[in-house]
Amino acid sequence: MDPGLPAIALLALVALVGGTIDAIAGGGGLLTVPALLAAGLPPHLALGTNKGQSVFGSFAALVRFSHAGLVHGGRAKVTFPLGALGAIAGAALVLAVPPAVLRPVVLVLLGGAALFVGLRRAAPARLEDAPPPRHALALAGGAAALIGAYDGFFGPGTGTFLIVAFVALLGLGLSHASAEAKVVNFASNLAALVLFAARGRVLWRVALPMAAAQLAGGWLGAHLAVRRGDALVRRVVVAVALALAVKLALDMR
Repeated sequence: MDPGLPAIALLALVALVGGTIDAIAGGGGLLTVPALLAAGLPPHLALGTNKGQSVFGSFAALVRFSHAGLVHGGRAKVTFPLGALGAIAGAALVLAVPPAVLRPVVLVLLGGAALFVGLRRAAPARLEDAPPPRHALALAGGAAALIGAYDGFFGPGTGTFLIVAFVALLGLGLSHASAEAKVVNFASNLAALVLFAARGRVLWRVALPMAAAQLAGGWLGAHLAVRRGDALVRRVVVAVALALAVKLALDMR
């Protein structure tokens, strides 16, 4: 089914909201993928089109976070390529292992992520006040590769898992972790998009209007995270993690 203009306009609105949420806490695909499926796109085309628009939101969020000084350049030089390589490996692995195998594991992890973020005490407000642990670069690179592979293989909760990983491994505040997560998220989205586009799995007539909305949403979400800080990110991360857990639980029925 090829969606008409009213449906595309509605999808763009969903992309705006999804991009805003995703920039703050990840989980924007919880809105955009079901919306694309509801518009009549078959699953493979919906996933490819979703990457075609979401990469713009993660890019806009990354630029806004960078302007705010929340992205560590040295780590980004490691996490970006490793996140991209992980996504490519995960996309290749999906041909061998059914993604449904991961659903119970991801369900438990999302519940744990919500508890971790919701109960965690506030971290230092400034990046320089929270010196990363020893071997921080290796830890960040490992997390980027592993979660990037998960994004290429399955996907739900990627941004949320990245935020939790950077908080737990590097001792970052939630707003800083959200910024660092966008480096990996943009890399994995871009790598997956290249694969989907090469196989003709992106419906650009739908993806491009959604991409424009994602740009605005990604910038807005990152701006809110910068202005409102950890308190906003904590609330949105917990809400997204629980919403994703509920969705996966319903999908398993």
